[in-house]
Amino acid sequence: MRNKFDMQLERLNSQLTHMGEMCEIAITRATKALEDGKVDEAKAVQEADEEIDQLEKDIERLCLKLLLQQQPVARDLRQISSALKMITDMERIGDQTADIAEIVISANTEESVDIKDIGRMASVVSKMVRDSVTSYVQKDLELARQVMLEDDKVDRLFDNIREEMVNYIAINKGQRGSRIVDLIMVTKYLERIGDHATNIAE
Repeated sequence: MRNKFDMQLERLNSQLTHMGEMCEIAITRATKALEDGKVDEAKAVQEADEEIDQLEKDIERLCLKLLLQQQPVARDLRQISSALKMITDMERIGDQTADIAEIVISANTEESVDIKDIGRMASVVSKMVRDSVTSYVQKDLELARQVMLEDDKVDRLFDNIREEMVNYIAINKGQRGSRIVDLIMVTKYLERIGDHATNIAE
């Protein structure tokens, strides 16, 4: 009985890792779609969000099955309850990448955007997502703590980018103001993704 339970826990870890990878890919693709102004790439991100939603449902079912059928001990119960919290955060990460994709689609322009700082921010939060899930699967407390420290870096990048955008609007007397507001929204979504990765690490 225990062997079967351990196998199901391994399956749970595998599915969580896969969901984390899907979130990582979605962040990268959404940022690329923004940079290149590619609507088709943005639509692919929205489709990926639907896959992430489905993974959340699949993992939730597996967790409930483990809780109801196996009567886990305290340590296992903590592991399963943590997984249930994690998938909520990862589902929200998927939603926020879809929100970035929606901004690209709504802009309806093939104009490329110089988003060096936003790209840097996306890279940091993408790694945070990967490391937060890895820290759970591998029970690596030090890696989890590192993710939490990285959130400070994300917050600083957000503040810097927002200040740059506000200054740009002021200097250019509001020209391209709506585009700048879009980019500020993108950085806000990325900042929230960092918060969700921090939740997982915590």
